Amino acid sequence: MSLIDIVWILVFISFLTPAIQRRLLESARFRQIRKLEKNRQARVITMIHRQERMSLLGIPISRFIDIEDSEQILRAIHLTPDDVPLDLIIHTPGGLVLAAEQIAHALTRHPAKVTVFVPHYAMSGGTVIALAADEIVMDENAVLGPVDPQLAEFPAASLIEVTKIKPIGEIDDRTLILADIAKKAVNQVRDLLKEITMANGMPEDKATKIADTLSSGRWTHDYPIRVEQAKELGLPVTDQMPPEIYALMDLYRQPGQGRPSVQYIPVPYRREVPRPDERRER
Repeated sequence: MSLIDIVWILVFISFLTPAIQRRLLESARFRQIRKLEKNRQARVITMIHRQERMSLLGIPISRFIDIEDSEQILRAIHLTPDDVPLDLIIHTPGGLVLAAEQIAHALTRHPAKVTVFVPHYAMSGGTVIALAADEIVMDENAVLGPVDPQLAEFPAASLIEVTKIKPIGEIDDRTLILADIAKKAVNQVRDLLKEITMANGMPEDKATKIADTLSSGRWTHDYPIRVEQAKELGLPVTDQMPPEIYALMDLYRQPGQGRPSVQYIPVPYRREVPRPDERRER
């Protein structure tokens, strides 16, 4: 075998290896999802957005909630009988309001119990989807986020505020147009949140309070709403996350492009009592 033949074999292997690894990872994910479905007697759907690496070039691509996500989740819900509960695992920074709204409405229409699991975070559009659940299960350190609309690079609430504190004659036409759109956007999101929460049987006054708080712009868009705050708002939140969810999330780790920034021994620890000779040494 010549050197050129060896080079070609290595090139072929380098092209084939990522595909094999991807297939093995997908199989492991499906096995874990199936295990979770059997334990919970429910249809499990995942929407996990991490940076994905292209198989050849290694270019990271940030992912958000998009129309393809809503199409896939709507198909999964359509394939689920009315008496089968739905478990949706979400890990997302947010995304398109249209896609999040479609998913949320589909969840509220499902007759059986809908549970949304948030192992780490579900911001913006992810929070919209979580509000459609009968129960939101969060890790004790997980967070939700405000659902205040963003226009261009500006928060809608800030654009509206500008028109209140500055004379109209001193505001340029573009800002005035954005402020007009901002008012409509805030009203639309507020109505959406109220409609979604009331669809699950929440009283109107409570639903109105939640909708106003999340859409009014009282916080910055990346403000983390912790479990305690979510409960104070009146959301149906618990922090009893099943261990199988963490095991599934381990299969969605983003491969690093060098030395990992976080390292630890991936096994649970328990405090051990030191031996007598160790006590004396101390």
